[in-house]
Amino acid sequence: MQKILITGATGCVGANLVETVTEAGLQAIALRRKNSSLRALEGLKYQETFGDVSDYESLVTAMRGVEYVCHAAAVADYWRADMHKMFEVNVEGTRNVMRAAQATGVRRVVFVSSVASLGQPEFGKSADENSVFNLPSERWQYGYSKLLAEQVVQEFVVAGLDAVIVNPAVVIGPRDVNLISGSIIIEETKFGVPVYPPGGVCVIDVADVCAAIKGAISLGRTGHRYVLGGDNLWYRDLIAQTAQVVGRQPARIPISRGMLYGLARLMDATRSLGLKLPANGDQMRFTAETLWFDSAKARRELGLSTRPYRETAQRAFEWYKMKGYI
Repeated sequence: MQKILITGATGCVGANLVETVTEAGLQAIALRRKNSSLRALEGLKYQETFGDVSDYESLVTAMRGVEYVCHAAAVADYWRADMHKMFEVNVEGTRNVMRAAQATGVRRVVFVSSVASLGQPEFGKSADENSVFNLPSERWQYGYSKLLAEQVVQEFVVAGLDAVIVNPAVVIGPRDVNLISGSIIIEETKFGVPVYPPGGVCVIDVADVCAAIKGAISLGRTGHRYVLGGDNLWYRDLIAQTAQVVGRQPARIPISRGMLYGLARLMDATRSLGLKLPANGDQMRFTAETLWFDSAKARRELGLSTRPYRETAQRAFEWYKMKGYI
């Protein structure tokens, strides 16, 4: 049985990937820290190994005898995170993973990046793999960290490592125990969302992401990146469909771009005082934009198939109910 090491296995994408590759007949090896919560992995079959992407030697040990590596570990909750820690994990952690894969003779690495590395698309239009990061680094530090991580991967590809990059959009679905994107389901269920911003976003079911990652193991072209996105939705429609799933009234009050930018400045000022908030200024500003993406390449080459957001929201809602989150 071929083995695949999954970094970030205790997160949403990583845990769902454990399930996907196990069902496909691969041996999933979950890399985790000794103090990591295993809530996302509940009910799954996997072999565990202890390590950390910041610890190169632990990665070398974990990769011995492994054919494939999926590097999904990252600091994704950037609005809660220390920026220094985020760059350490997202960039230098990726360098450690690539070094260890090269040293141990891993056949292929699939790096889970993000559409954030592609920058901000023109309003109302969709960006693809050819898009160039077009924001100041300080304006979108999470996206910049993923861009730098991709550059690290490409350095190792030039040096002979077989690696493929996938760029998921907003991922929603079961096992999002850290509420990275699933918070919209929780908030809509508990409180309702009465307002909607003027922008839009690209969303994808986590199961569809993992199926495409599995496809990238055998079908992806070395050094290529693949956007993984599903529905491109206006926030008005995203919130309305979520409300229908959870039994709430859809949002009826629009928020203007000017109001969003004012709230973003207030959030930035509040956070500069050391106070913690459930969101940050970047998030507020981006809701005034259309972060839409084109996944045609992944559909052609990786066999990406996506379900509608309404079905994804229903799956996530049922899982959160079953687990007692709502």
